[in-house]
Amino acid sequence: MRKEFSKAWKGSKQPRKQRKYLAKAPLHIKRKLLSVNLSKDLRKKYGKRNIVVRKGDNVKVMTGKFKGKTGKITQVFTKISKVIMEGIQVKKQDGSKANIKLRPSNLQIIELNLEDKKRIGIRTSSGLVRDESQTKEKKSESKKEIKPENKKWVTYQDKKNQRNGQ
Repeated sequence: MRKEFSKAWKGSKQPRKQRKYLAKAPLHIKRKLLSVNLSKDLRKKYGKRNIVVRKGDNVKVMTGKFKGKTGKITQVFTKISKVIMEGIQVKKQDGSKANIKLRPSNLQIIELNLEDKKRIGIRTSSGLVRDESQTKEKKSESKKEIKPENKKWVTYQDKKNQRNGQ
């Protein structure tokens, strides 16, 4: 494997090559690796399974020492693919507290920060939050307008006859 990042890299069984791919990846790819799965009610609401975590999201820790704890994301480190959560700290030897950097794969989003204008996939072009019930209603209305009540198959010959007035 090359020293620099390769776009053509398909994959490997070797963990060292997988780690190297992640370490050498550019930031626009590393950002995608910060995706966190959504809770079941958010999945239904937005029609997505996971989304990139952002500062201000409320998350729940799913695995590890702090399993079950919930809190708000205070910092996101794209370069090292870690996040810091509010209230997740460890006591150091000298008595001070230090924040723990968590992997996003061990988290679950409970509540999204919708004040963030740059959130991709949740906001529409009009700037409003996409709601599944509204989009389904709009789709069904547009289909009703297009479909005629008595559907009849029209052939090319029929169209030609109508144009000629026959």
